[in-house]
Amino acid sequence: MHPLIINRRAFVRGTASGIALLGAAGPGLLAGCTRSASTSPPRTMIPGDQSHLSEYLGFFSVDEPTITRVMAELTARGADAADLYFQHSRDNSITMEDGIISRASSSVDQGVGLRVVVGDQTGYAFTEDLSLAAMLGAARTAASIAHGTQRVAPVAYDHAKRSSFYALKQPWSEVGVARKLPRIEQLNNLARAADPSVEKVTVSWADGEELVLIVDMHGKIHTDMRPMTRLWCSVTAKKNGVSQANSANLAGRHGFEWYTDERLAFVAGEAVKRTMILFEAKRPPAGELPVVLAAGASGILLHEAIGHGMEADFNRKGTSIYASMLGKKVAPDFVTIVDDATQPGERGALNVDDEGNTTERTVLVDHGVMASYLHDSISARHYGHKGTGSGRRESFRHAPLPRMRSTYMENGPHSRDEIIASVKKGIIAETFTNGQVQIGAGDFTFYIKNGWLIEDGKITAPIKDINIIGNGPEALRNVTMVGNDTKLDFGGWTCGKDGQSVPVSQGMPTTLVSKMTVGGENA
Repeated sequence: MHPLIINRRAFVRGTASGIALLGAAGPGLLAGCTRSASTSPPRTMIPGDQSHLSEYLGFFSVDEPTITRVMAELTARGADAADLYFQHSRDNSITMEDGIISRASSSVDQGVGLRVVVGDQTGYAFTEDLSLAAMLGAARTAASIAHGTQRVAPVAYDHAKRSSFYALKQPWSEVGVARKLPRIEQLNNLARAADPSVEKVTVSWADGEELVLIVDMHGKIHTDMRPMTRLWCSVTAKKNGVSQANSANLAGRHGFEWYTDERLAFVAGEAVKRTMILFEAKRPPAGELPVVLAAGASGILLHEAIGHGMEADFNRKGTSIYASMLGKKVAPDFVTIVDDATQPGERGALNVDDEGNTTERTVLVDHGVMASYLHDSISARHYGHKGTGSGRRESFRHAPLPRMRSTYMENGPHSRDEIIASVKKGIIAETFTNGQVQIGAGDFTFYIKNGWLIEDGKITAPIKDINIIGNGPEALRNVTMVGNDTKLDFGGWTCGKDGQSVPVSQGMPTTLVSKMTVGGENA
């Protein structure tokens, strides 16, 4: 058992004035932790969507009387809110290098997190041991912060209905390695055959699923089975003694059948195309330039420079630049920004959040006006808001925080061609590898791997390896044109905040920001 007692103020201290990171993290991040020796053996059959509550409880070897005992202990000293978060996860990964399987791993993790909330304080403990004695001990640890009227634990539980934004024909736990290897080899061969200059190909496969069971102190039980997969292709090519490398990946809450011949050809083609264009690419002149953010992956700017600042915990503490901006103009009329957990199969999709709340499509900026923050239950209660279903946690070892799910800008009134034609001298930012933001002030830096130079309204040359530097609220105000081609990026992004990593999606249409600092040559 690993106890942790948290003052709610301390929860955001690390990132409120610090740096939040987003990256296209490598497959290694998908590996889970090992199980405690005291934990019961891993089960093989995961309950399905139509399973009875008893099947979910039985999966974790608990029953309703046990849950009642633990909840009574958790709320014995008083509680404004309390929950038990049971989680079972299994992850698998395979890596092929130069046509040879170089690494393979499989992991299983299981435990329960116990949380009690009193005012602005959170008491939290977790245990990998699901015996009654261990859970009661964790409950007492979490409850030690509480001071108030004892709550009466429910004796009967209602299995809440939920949405279904991802469904598998077959759980990943039932898909053997023998079925995956031909697809991995196929992707390797496609990339190698795409160009004679390709010297090295690495294919990384990851799949897994997690089962969660969330019990609240009002007698509601929420369940969800969350699949995840990602396929990554990295390419190194060599021409005239010079080597270049790049990659592409696909990710989402899908099953094995998602990896069609067409999708494998797409990811191989993208990886090779992004690599080969680097042989022609140069670094542009440094300075302040108009920047066209390409549709799709440029959503990283929304996520880092704007989305984090709209998470309610930062605003509740007054550390976000948006803390006093609700109802105020923050962008032109044609800018609408959304965070949406309801997109089927997306990496950021959720049937239910990690507090058991219904998820939704949340409009953050509505036609240029700041409309909402992203709330967990604590911030929703503080603001008197109905909540947005944005309470997320990395695992049962962590208490939930307000987090993004799938953040994007909606279509605007302009075409991509007219946006490019309007630029006298500037750049297109096309693919990004990472970024960081100072959440309090909104200052950001993003690294662009691939892009294009625009001269006299025309795309003239590829560019590479540059930074764009700016301020999120200022960049939002400087948006002058928004395209009608919005799309979500197809890759697997992972967001870090306060030491927790969660999967997210992001996207946007082609968008022109009138000025941004570009770190090119002579920088």
